[in-house]
Amino acid sequence: MPRANNAGVEIRYEVDAPDAGDPDEAVVFCGDAGLGAWQFGWQHAALAGPHTVITPETRGVGRSDAPLGPYRIESLAADVEAVCAAEGIRNAHLVGYGFGGMVALTAALTSSRPASLALLGTPPAGDAYNADGVWADPADPAAVDGSLNGLLSVDFREAHPDALSRIAEWRLAEDADRETYEAHRAAVDDFDLADRLFEVTTPALVVHGTEDAACPIAAGETLAEGLPRGEFHPVEGARHLVGVEASAAVNDLLVGWLAEHASAAFE
Repeated sequence: MPRANNAGVEIRYEVDAPDAGDPDEAVVFCGDAGLGAWQFGWQHAALAGPHTVITPETRGVGRSDAPLGPYRIESLAADVEAVCAAEGIRNAHLVGYGFGGMVALTAALTSSRPASLALLGTPPAGDAYNADGVWADPADPAAVDGSLNGLLSVDFREAHPDALSRIAEWRLAEDADRETYEAHRAAVDDFDLADRLFEVTTPALVVHGTEDAACPIAAGETLAEGLPRGEFHPVEGARHLVGVEASAAVNDLLVGWLAEHASAAFE
């Protein structure tokens, strides 16, 4: 599997549908705090094929290197930059979940590669984000099961018990250990773009579940209002894992967004 090197730290990633669309353009997923690549499974199925899709394993997660923390958002944005450089990606459409949205925002400030952003459950500053409500220790199956209560709505949990079991299995197998999570949380605590959002001129789709307990919807509204090219789309009744429980609605938004902002839209 391919790896990219950022100042000695190797980031493992996967490339799907490499012959789709423009050869130097791709959708790149940026993962949430401590979560494995499973989190984007619902979006991957909708986007890979029409687009080249790159799924990095965040620093410290999966088979990527796990240097000692604390981490900084800037370092994780540089990891994304290294992955894009390794694949020759000139235009990256970054799709970030929570913590990954913070990485995507920072990448848009520090690199010319981001062509668009899609930010799910993302705040403008770390103090509006409850990382403890997202991650659960994969060494504790009961904690992993319990964490889904806050991440997914009651309606979804009651309607899809089989999905809950699968998600719990994926989390136990793929999520980061406590040491890595603490390094991610330190990066969250240090993140604050509230007074710099006007500098992020990249087109940005902000998607937020109205019942998100890890990142209140007011934070998403503030983010979209502060971004010069931000568009806010609430998803009624959804919690933080909005792309899981409202995958059809979120995927429709993403497909439409990419149709507008990928290079093929201008041909």
